[in-house]
Amino acid sequence: MNRREFLGTAAAASGLAISQPTPAQPSRPPNVLVFFTDQQRWDTLGVYGNPMGLTPNMDKFAAEGVRFEYAFTPQPVCAPTRSSMQTGKYPTTTGVVRNGLVLKDDETTLPMLFSRRGYETGYIGKWHLSTGDSDIVPLARRGGYDQFWVAANALEHSSVPMEGKMWDRNNQPVEFKDQYRVDALTDQTLAFLSQKRDKPFFLFVSHLEPHFQNSTNTFIAPKGYADRYKNNFYIPPDLAPFRGDWRSQLPDYYGIIARIDEQFGRIVSQLKAQNQLDNTIIVITTDHGCHFRTRNAEYKRSCHESSTRIPFLIRGPGFEPGRTVTSLVSTIDLPATLLEATGTPVPAAMQGKSLMNLVRGKTDGWRNEVYIQMREEALGRALRTEQWKYCVFDPAATPRQPWSEHYQERHLYDLRSDPNELVNLAGRADTKDIAARLREKLIARIVENGEPRPTITPARWYA
Repeated sequence: MNRREFLGTAAAASGLAISQPTPAQPSRPPNVLVFFTDQQRWDTLGVYGNPMGLTPNMDKFAAEGVRFEYAFTPQPVCAPTRSSMQTGKYPTTTGVVRNGLVLKDDETTLPMLFSRRGYETGYIGKWHLSTGDSDIVPLARRGGYDQFWVAANALEHSSVPMEGKMWDRNNQPVEFKDQYRVDALTDQTLAFLSQKRDKPFFLFVSHLEPHFQNSTNTFIAPKGYADRYKNNFYIPPDLAPFRGDWRSQLPDYYGIIARIDEQFGRIVSQLKAQNQLDNTIIVITTDHGCHFRTRNAEYKRSCHESSTRIPFLIRGPGFEPGRTVTSLVSTIDLPATLLEATGTPVPAAMQGKSLMNLVRGKTDGWRNEVYIQMREEALGRALRTEQWKYCVFDPAATPRQPWSEHYQERHLYDLRSDPNELVNLAGRADTKDIAARLREKLIARIVENGEPRPTITPARWYA
């Protein structure tokens, strides 16, 4: 079913079905809730090693579910990653290779697949997959979320941290004022969860935080929260050697994370109060990380762990409490995972693979490497293995070019001896054979994912 067919049958829907709440039944598919943040480093959570106690609710959640130790984004930019999260396909396949582009009209998305299964669907927050001058997203540009909708295309442009505007299913404004933006989205989430229903739900909650506020180019925590961390805060070791702007921005960034965790706790409490927590698959993840201008002139769009490695937690039916998956995974694998976990058929066109075997402790047949695409700051590709990070780019690429047929080696890191990626080994004589093996692996992944077979010019000097 493509988007036009789906919208043709769904446009007449009048909203969420109303019925008396009933206890969760074993035969009923589990609910699904994706709690999605923006620009959140993996190491902001205690379970990933942050010592500041910012995330007690998420840390408790992790102990009750599955934690993916090494999770990565398919592309460290907002819109491309969102297209992958809705489709299970790489940005070059969805066509959303940079910000400002839209999903194809014939794209099959998660809400369409869940709706076909009988789920009620909802979307709250930042969308970033529509286009035009307005942040109002028309029905045809919502990717199949035609039921519950409170969102803006680019929430960073229609709001500031303490006031702003989104739009509902009928494109009527939903405003908030004198309220922190994370809290406002949480209120909308609780409104959705409080609806009486006789069907399972699929809800995607897309926060803007902890992304910086575009209009001021700074991170802005709720009042008083940054003060908690100004004089004594954890400095990630991949940031410490570089100038960047982490010294001035980390206190607010950490304050935002603390508030996000508090609001996540409200959602868990609501589900528990409604006797739905144990019948709901909940995902915590983000679109990309943040390197605080240490790797390029802004905050992401690089192949480094600070940009590409992300938090990824899942709790709920089918996800064994306390399990840690150490295999390398990508959030492009999330759509197929959610479909399999709910007994929903996985389309063959999805490029991501279900993680359910890994969740069950079965690693046989899993290719333990991650393919990453990059665009905007540079047109590049990267391969992340257990030990190595290998990155290439095209210095002559045009701004709108989705891929290249000619790349140059740019970065090579030995993550076992250099986990903070401080020493670039590209071009060294003693890593020539390693680079050659990784080059062939990367080319194979590029071709496998539908891009032209490129040439990659080896680095000719120690970078």
